[in-house]
Amino acid sequence: MDILSLIGILLGLVAVLGGSIAKGSGIGALWNAAAFIIVVLGTLGATLVQARLGVFMHGMKMLPWVFRPPAIDNAAMIRRVVEWSNIARKEGLLGLESVAEEERDPFARKGLQLLVDGTEPQVIRQILESDVDNREAFDLQGARVFESMGVYAPTLGIVGAVMGLMAVMQNLTDPDRLGAGIAAAFVATVYGIASANLLFLPVANKLKALVQERSRHQEMLMEGLIAIAEGENPRNIESKLGGYVHG
Repeated sequence: MDILSLIGILLGLVAVLGGSIAKGSGIGALWNAAAFIIVVLGTLGATLVQARLGVFMHGMKMLPWVFRPPAIDNAAMIRRVVEWSNIARKEGLLGLESVAEEERDPFARKGLQLLVDGTEPQVIRQILESDVDNREAFDLQGARVFESMGVYAPTLGIVGAVMGLMAVMQNLTDPDRLGAGIAAAFVATVYGIASANLLFLPVANKLKALVQERSRHQEMLMEGLIAIAEGENPRNIESKLGGYVHG
């Protein structure tokens, strides 16, 4: 569980709700069904027009990463790569066949299988680099779904505010309703700007950072597998990959 994401969302809610109370508006002033419909459905509609179905669904599947990011442990992976290197030196590359069969990570299993098949190091690099690049590109498209929401939500908030003011202008003959009507009109702006800056854009940026972190992890693994294919000393491999570990 990424506790910072949970704390961040809670602090955002406290900031908006607490600010409304401190300003004397009260929590009830923040609720307006029409504004909610305009901003939420409008933002969703604009995003669906932009994104392909597969990309949109992939973005939704990535959303839980904000609270439960993929497990990435570079230090542990380095230890495993060194262990594989020792097996290869003692038993040859064919000794990694059983390791490949038991490996759960598809990327690592593919790399190990390439080693077992005796694939040339440069070919291993080409194949695995293609996998890393294609996966990263698709994952970034999924993250940009939320980035798009962060772009469209404030604009829909302005649309909601304008529509609310239009309704107010139609009731100028009733001064008692003007204040409440104008306040309600601007609730849509609050929804749009708050959702974009407290939710959609932070989620998009966090997902993009996680995607880059996983790509970096896979690049490290790829370099380790290539080093095994080239017959490098396990200690040299460990030193070579040590630069990928930070903190």
